[in-house]
Amino acid sequence: MSYEPGHDPELHKSDDLKDRIWRIIFQSDTPGSKLFDILLMWAIGISVIIVMLESVESLDAAYHRFFFIVEWVFTILFTIEYAVRIWVVRKKRAYIFSFFGIIDLISIIPMYLTALLAETHYLLILRVLRLLRIFRVLKMARHIGEANHLLNALRSSWAKISVFIFCVVAVTMILGTMMYVVEGVIAKNEGFNNVPQSIYWAIVTISTVGYGDITPVTVPGKMLATVIILIGYGIIAVPTGIVTAELNARFAQVRMDSRACVECGLEGHDPKALYCKSCGTKL
Repeated sequence: MSYEPGHDPELHKSDDLKDRIWRIIFQSDTPGSKLFDILLMWAIGISVIIVMLESVESLDAAYHRFFFIVEWVFTILFTIEYAVRIWVVRKKRAYIFSFFGIIDLISIIPMYLTALLAETHYLLILRVLRLLRIFRVLKMARHIGEANHLLNALRSSWAKISVFIFCVVAVTMILGTMMYVVEGVIAKNEGFNNVPQSIYWAIVTISTVGYGDITPVTVPGKMLATVIILIGYGIIAVPTGIVTAELNARFAQVRMDSRACVECGLEGHDPKALYCKSCGTKL
């Protein structure tokens, strides 16, 4: 069974070169494909470590040329791998615009952009997302499907969360401006020398982050800061509650679906599911 998007296993019946390559790079059910997955995971891991080590000035000064060569070697290898994936997959558009397809692409682009902006190569750290394929290697790909419940819950809750965020932004702007009047205009506190700076302080405070780079010094300012802190504690639970309620509703719908897969016997599919999330058999 393929866990990669953009491919229908039923369409690949012929034992030709494309089919063999497809099975190696998209499947994990043969010694060759397992070896490919393991080598790919190691290559991704090493390339990510190289990017992190290069940010250490002492190491970069001593091994800059080595790091540069290794990064280009991995980039070229991953570029060839990406091109081969597109070549062997049947539904090319589905793969290219799938989650893994997009990650495969953006994991190689930053190195090519270094000709325009050298610092972009640090974005190669995005390659770490490719390690999600380890779920397929460990036969845990069905758990990736569980993440769809969270994504669907977030989509369903987006309207409520948007209204909530708008209200928080409005309150933050009002309180930040009030703090500017109290501390900046009246008390001449240099930390609150303009409205944007005061709103920045309000955002940091209401989010309970509290950097401490700007602090009120007057009694009215401290009282207003206390109000903002209390509001911050109160609003933290709101988006969490919205998403949790939506998740509970969706899991309740899943539990209502009593269909069992005829192939593997798995139950608990999404009510709208057409195929088994474990083995891919049509329900």
